[in-house]
Amino acid sequence: SERNHIYTTVANYLMEQGKAYKCFCTKEELEEMKQRQEEAGVPARYDGTWRDADLELVRQKEAEGMEYTVRFKVPPGARVVIDDAVRGMVSWDAESTVGDFILLRSNGVPVYNFCVAVDDAAMGISTVIRAEEHLTNTLRQGLILDALGAPRPRYAHCSLILGEDKQKLSKRHGATSCNQFRLDGFLPDAMINYLSLLGWNDGSDDEIYTREELIEAFDVDRIVKSPSVFDMGKLRWVNAQHLKRKSVNDILPLVREQFEIANLIKVGDESESTNDFIFAATTLAKQMLETTKDVVDNANAVLGYNLPPSYDALLTEEGSEEAKSMIELGYFYSIGRNLIQSFKENKFPLPDPTKPLDAFFDSSGQYPIIEDTQLGGAPYSFPQAYKVFMKNLAKNSNVKGKFLFHPIRLALTGEMSGQDVTKQLSLLSIVSRPVNGNPLLSTDMVVTLNERMERLEAFLETIPEQFRAPNKAESSDNTTTGQNKRIDQGTHPANDSSSNDLAGEDTSSSKDIGRASYEGPPITALDIRVGRIQRVWEHEEAEKLFCEEIDIGEDQPRMVASGLRPFFQKEDLEGRKVLVLCNLKERKLVGFPSHGMVLCASNSDHTDVRFISPPVDAKVGERVTVPGWDVEEPMAENKLAKKKVFEQIAPFLKTSQHGVPEFLGSPFMTRAGVCTSPLPNASVS
Repeated sequence: SERNHIYTTVANYLMEQGKAYKCFCTKEELEEMKQRQEEAGVPARYDGTWRDADLELVRQKEAEGMEYTVRFKVPPGARVVIDDAVRGMVSWDAESTVGDFILLRSNGVPVYNFCVAVDDAAMGISTVIRAEEHLTNTLRQGLILDALGAPRPRYAHCSLILGEDKQKLSKRHGATSCNQFRLDGFLPDAMINYLSLLGWNDGSDDEIYTREELIEAFDVDRIVKSPSVFDMGKLRWVNAQHLKRKSVNDILPLVREQFEIANLIKVGDESESTNDFIFAATTLAKQMLETTKDVVDNANAVLGYNLPPSYDALLTEEGSEEAKSMIELGYFYSIGRNLIQSFKENKFPLPDPTKPLDAFFDSSGQYPIIEDTQLGGAPYSFPQAYKVFMKNLAKNSNVKGKFLFHPIRLALTGEMSGQDVTKQLSLLSIVSRPVNGNPLLSTDMVVTLNERMERLEAFLETIPEQFRAPNKAESSDNTTTGQNKRIDQGTHPANDSSSNDLAGEDTSSSKDIGRASYEGPPITALDIRVGRIQRVWEHEEAEKLFCEEIDIGEDQPRMVASGLRPFFQKEDLEGRKVLVLCNLKERKLVGFPSHGMVLCASNSDHTDVRFISPPVDAKVGERVTVPGWDVEEPMAENKLAKKKVFEQIAPFLKTSQHGVPEFLGSPFMTRAGVCTSPLPNASVS
């Protein structure tokens, strides 16, 4: 409305030049005109009633106060031709297509196409990039620009962006505003990066760009004609790559905003305790981040405590099969009692309130620890004291490995898996200390260590007597070696369901072999991780090989060559989450340095090959586990190759009758759940 006077001036100029005119047709007359054309089977358009009207008649109508519109006078035989950067040569027969169209409505308000053309001319617009829906608007805009003697911009009409259902992207597909993506924890640079890839590439296989790199690389001639699909999973992956490039300190302001949005901290709270909490929560979650909101979600999970109120409640709780099986081994009760006694006698190590961030820095106290497997703290710090406590507990109770660590984790955190316990307890300690008599966080989700010990003690009282001590066979097996020991659960009353229930399977053929008779290397010798395929290209010299760049949570992606080319198209692989065997020694396949292997399921004659898929919510870089086997450090690459470890384990890697990948009948697991494959009763390799 602020520019209406400009459009009116231009409309008057066009009328003075004989390129526009006043039309006094009423709505009723226009409707009657349209009806006649439809009955005659011709396209509905203005028939030019006032195009060459007598000037005296025009003045008379004006004097009578009759309303009028201003119409553009389309030149006889006019054609508009554009060389669209995306769609090539496009042309229209203007006279037969649109007829004389309106510039100003009867109330003096200009129409959209008139405004656009005048603005483009006034501002010297050289290039117009817009959606294909606007292609037909170019006809009217081109005619107006020609009439004004203004140069036409170069046009590029991009295809529409589709939702994952291949329909036009709309509100029903989720977030529709930039602000919503900000609230969901996406970085501005990542959004720009991802959106630039929808219908454009620079001719390389690169996918991650800074703004400066995009400005340098962008060329309108490389916009593609085919429509793009807005893939939220791919957006999260791009966002994760940008987050990985940033330090903990870089993303602290963004994480703070997320905690403020969640109403967990007050806006503008710069207290030391709040700053410590944000730093600790960010460092704890940094390695697995896809969005900054993930820090809030992870903190909620860490600060809560999901141990059920009783053993009976555990039996009916969904997803509790692993905890139930572990408790029924008999170690949880005695270890839980030991923890409670140590806590009550002030022998259990606690984070130092004067050094709340010890667990999140290395021994020098200078560098944040974002690797979950790395223990923080200098000598005599809480993490080191906790390590000593655990060693003494193992020695005094004669319990080792998973028989010790799984009960400890469940007792202290309420979960069977998760991040480093010392870091979790340190985060809990920070938020458990009142600030000026008030809780640090505006939430009741925090379960303090005192409350956890009380809940643990109540839970222990409900454990049946037969599960309060390990049976002799398990106790002997646990104390014979400190290595990653295979477990013979054949005599245990819960054995038939403990691992199979996790995958919802019946007893499989590999289970029949039995762990007791298995004499090969432990499955944990393999370093199997969740990866995401970033780039795929065809090997130039090997017709069966794809070359893949796979993100497995390391600083640099892995280069892997796979024989999947006969079974899949490139687009089947790009952006897909897969399982990657990571501790294979790098070797050259037809000259390509391949460092790892994508695990797939295949039938007996290898004519049908399918991906093994981690759960949708599995984190890139997360190591796959198998229930019943200690989570130990994987075997070094040289040792794995020398001892042919994978070759010994491979015969026991199968998919169940429902397609779940298993080792000796126990499923491949991530923190998000069980891995799957569409191919049942197949081999895994």
